[in-house]
Amino acid sequence: MKTAIATVSISGTLTEKLDAIAEAGFDGIEIFEQDFVTDTGSARDVGNRIRDKGLEVSLFQPFRDFEGLPEPYRTKAFDRAERKFDLMQDLGTDLILVCSSLHPRALGGIDRAADDLRALGERAAARGLRIGYEALAWGRYVNDHRDAWEIVRRADHPNVGLIVDSFHTLGRGLDPETIRRIPGDKIFFVQMADAPKIDMDLLYWSRHFRNMPGEGDLPVTDFMRAVLAAGYTGPVSLEIFNDQFRGGSPRTIARDGYRSLITLLDDVRRAEPEIDVQLPPIPARQDVQGTAFVEFATRGTEAETLKSQLTALGFAETGRHLAKAVTLWQQGDIRIVLNEEQGDFAGTAYNTHGTSICDIGLTVSDAGDTVARAAALGAKRFSQNPAVGQLEIPAIRGLGGSLLHLLDHRHADVWKTEFGAGTEGPEGAGLRRIDHIAQTMTYDEMLSWSLFYGSLFKMHKAPMVDVIDPDGLVRSQALGTEDGAFRITLNGAETHRTLAGSFLAQSFGAPVQHLALSSDDIFASAAKLTAAGFEALPIPDNYYDDLASRFDIAPDILAAMKRHQILYDADDHGTFFQMYGRPVVSGFFFEIIQRDGYRGYGAPNAPFRIAAQKRLGRTRGMPAD
Repeated sequence: MKTAIATVSISGTLTEKLDAIAEAGFDGIEIFEQDFVTDTGSARDVGNRIRDKGLEVSLFQPFRDFEGLPEPYRTKAFDRAERKFDLMQDLGTDLILVCSSLHPRALGGIDRAADDLRALGERAAARGLRIGYEALAWGRYVNDHRDAWEIVRRADHPNVGLIVDSFHTLGRGLDPETIRRIPGDKIFFVQMADAPKIDMDLLYWSRHFRNMPGEGDLPVTDFMRAVLAAGYTGPVSLEIFNDQFRGGSPRTIARDGYRSLITLLDDVRRAEPEIDVQLPPIPARQDVQGTAFVEFATRGTEAETLKSQLTALGFAETGRHLAKAVTLWQQGDIRIVLNEEQGDFAGTAYNTHGTSICDIGLTVSDAGDTVARAAALGAKRFSQNPAVGQLEIPAIRGLGGSLLHLLDHRHADVWKTEFGAGTEGPEGAGLRRIDHIAQTMTYDEMLSWSLFYGSLFKMHKAPMVDVIDPDGLVRSQALGTEDGAFRITLNGAETHRTLAGSFLAQSFGAPVQHLALSSDDIFASAAKLTAAGFEALPIPDNYYDDLASRFDIAPDILAAMKRHQILYDADDHGTFFQMYGRPVVSGFFFEIIQRDGYRGYGAPNAPFRIAAQKRLGRTRGMPAD
């Protein structure tokens, strides 16, 4: 099945858009009229440039305010259409989108609209062109795909068909199943867009908040299933209006768009196997069974500081790499790798970001299938020459140029083979596993990386939350597997003045700001950590006084929390304790948590944590932002 994207969906000049769309792997474009008008080339020149990129012009759009007009407006509308037909023929496309009218002089009536479309279809047929009619969700008389189909049905012309758009159907809360009853050969084109659930004016919602399928809350898979079940076999295209995308990288947005469409079609195939989506087979989303390791790129005095922090956290060095300047630190089921090698990927990461997490290892059901799916969705593979005795483990690029290594049962002996280490670490301070990894990025990147993880792995998204920083806002999106074996939070900074934004600026885009480690008994762990020299982030007494007024916490528990600087939250599923370490190097810090059924990440405590971190920074003479 061919894929396309409207040029209005991404930023840049027409040339920049075409380069990005072709590079992403699309088959064609919907050319938005404004993108053509602002270009200096003639229609024939633009059409040739598009085809030189290996793309086709799947659709010309939009043609507005056509049907139901009284004279003299009706005659003028047909004259306008003839000029657009000239343009289409020079561009090299045979299909134009006619959207339902908003004209203040337009008259209602299905038969009147059908007569106009039939007459327009006759003119289009004389030129070998086709008309696609679409119901705008805010159309004056026609705002429902069922009414638009009835108009097309009554027009009864082979060159007049229906265009359906997921936003116009789902945004109005219409049942997409009704599309199954429309003959597939009368659906001329399909446009896809998702959106977050927001209660606002439909037109404003559409013009500013559409996003890629899978990035929002609309049932886009159900819509696509209905369209394909009807027998539609034409292109599937994206039409996205989004303020965030208008200022983003054309290549990133185009790549995300292609990933979203392939994921959507694959989801349809798996949900309804009898539908032929005409898509090469790709492996299914993969199960993540846990975080196999996190790897720091580090060196010199920063490496020694990090080793001291790990020791205070109860970790022990359990192995040294057989051929590289790399050590393995373990506790429970947690593995932290410190890479001081200067000539490999970690050395480059250190030169760019300083001490930072440069690599995350994930245990998956099948590493080969994971990489194959990632490649089919446009992810970049990574490889470097292995050292002597080093196993080859497949990897792909992640956030900020970092790596995701993918391990399965075939890599079970990697720790013994390369480090001479066992599978389990010492008891230490009672830290058992990695609860979640907190990645930091610009706000503009959040949807992209949410789509990346959600399309590759079997993960669910939690509702996005706003984290209040004294100097701005940070938005946080959590994703996790159903069993909690792998969790990740994506924290989008809108300004460098926030703690997250400052971390990004000072580390030149390091991908991970903190690592959360879980304990089955945080109070016992806290006592051991204190004895080992671990310094918790100081939390003011006011926090605990406020906590006592909001929760029914036993006085002895509250006193222990205050003594160890432990924070608290609860939801309908359980309770949550958390404590933070002070920044180690480059603004990175550790978090210790105890999760007893609780499904969140302690978001209500984030403002207190951020304020304490900024206060500590000022005390040390560091800039607050």
